[in-house]
Amino acid sequence: MMNNIQKLLVFISAGVVLFFQLMVPASAGELYSMNDGKLERPTGYREWVYVGTPVTPNDMNNGKAAFPEFHNVYIDPQSWDHWKNTGEFRDGTILVKELVGVGTKAAVSGNGYFQGDFVGLEATIKSSEHFPAEPGNWAYFSFSTPDHKSLTDSASAFPKEACNACHLASAADDFVFTQHYPVLRMGKAAGAEATGGVTSKLN
Repeated sequence: MMNNIQKLLVFISAGVVLFFQLMVPASAGELYSMNDGKLERPTGYREWVYVGTPVTPNDMNNGKAAFPEFHNVYIDPQSWDHWKNTGEFRDGTILVKELVGVGTKAAVSGNGYFQGDFVGLEATIKSSEHFPAEPGNWAYFSFSTPDHKSLTDSASAFPKEACNACHLASAADDFVFTQHYPVLRMGKAAGAEATGGVTSKLN
């Protein structure tokens, strides 16, 4: 039989274990789910790490830009932590692109390209488990409906010819266009400096 002090110690120990289980994410946990070969639409990505917003507007591409909308890009926190410490994208990385159409082209600050409405959602994941035959184990997905007014619940990977070839030929780091994302470019294996505000240098 345990005395009261022993019972108290067991209770406290159980509480400490539960606290760390809730506060510390499992190292192997991924922030995406595959179901019957399809990627389920990610949620909560606006609370991940934001890495940038490229845009290639029609106005600058003879009216025929391949991707005329803004792409707000986020990386999952575990993969960001791995990237800033090792300079590599871990197996299990997911990047989400929130597509936003070009809205007004004038503001009080002057003329330019300003974000309008959401028009789609895309994602790319690196998974040797799910995509062992894909170049670099990367696969690409779109949840956008044809009319760009809603999203699908899940998506199948694009054929490798649709995305991988371009990424292989032009991406700076492991099929990712880090050359266009200063957060990733400057944060590569930068440790604490990658978090921002640590140093005064800009380049």
